Amino acid sequence: MKQVTSDEISKVLKYGELIPQMESALRKISSASDYGIDQPVRSVVRIKPQEAALGIMPVYCQDDEILVTKLISYFPNNKIHPSHHALIIAFNSQNGVPIAILDADVLTEMRTAAASAVASKYLAKPDSKIMAIIGSGVQAKSHYYALSEIFQFTEVRVYSRNTQTAERLCKEIKGVLCTSVKEAVKDADIITTVTSSTKPILQQDWIKPGVHINAVGACLPDSQEISSEIMQSAVVYVDNREAALKESGDVILGKAEIYAEIGEVIAGSKESKTSETTVFKSLGLAIEDAVSVKLILEKLT
Repeated sequence: MKQVTSDEISKVLKYGELIPQMESALRKISSASDYGIDQPVRSVVRIKPQEAALGIMPVYCQDDEILVTKLISYFPNNKIHPSHHALIIAFNSQNGVPIAILDADVLTEMRTAAASAVASKYLAKPDSKIMAIIGSGVQAKSHYYALSEIFQFTEVRVYSRNTQTAERLCKEIKGVLCTSVKEAVKDADIITTVTSSTKPILQQDWIKPGVHINAVGACLPDSQEISSEIMQSAVVYVDNREAALKESGDVILGKAEIYAEIGEVIAGSKESKTSETTVFKSLGLAIEDAVSVKLILEKLT
């Protein structure tokens, strides 16, 4: 069985190829039966003393001949170690024989950012110039690079409670370090929230009408990043309805009405309402991991 490290993945997985694959995967999952996709909502084991969780994410896609499962741990209170760790096991879809085990940390960072890039392509204004990133961890960095494949930003603003990591990120991406969320999001065209906050950090009166928001944190039903006021007034898109209604605190606690899956927009069955404020609530799907794994293994063969 092949073992694939994050270093190997970093060398072969590029956003220019990954984003189109993610667009195809998101379209397919919104018509799962047409492509022979079986993807249950992730199972989550809660580790209450650490306010943490372990997720199990299997998927089979007949159309792409993919059978994988991911194990991902989420420990938001980690100080020394990253908050997320993940492994993926890929199986031969014809006989069930395990064929590879992949370190999925870099893969998860990149596929999550690629999904937000796809959503932003359809939901943000094409001439978007100012991006605000709330958070400064690995997802903040990956989202900058992924969205920069789609848009030519003239200004990227960063705010994080961790000033040191925010300063490092700003230095790398030539971003503007802000002292508050309100300062970072003022007049921004695209806002990406990638924090471990369990309480809303983004408020309605801070954002301009018509902004697009990628809401990436708050991946548990009792956590929120986006205020209920925003979630109820914006046009809300998700990667998967069933998952959002079960897992997303932004949707559940925010009492949000889901307008569409982003895959429905890609397929043309739902509108991309770019003239209105839009939210893409990302939870991360096993099919996103699966198409990333297929791309990686093809490149390493």
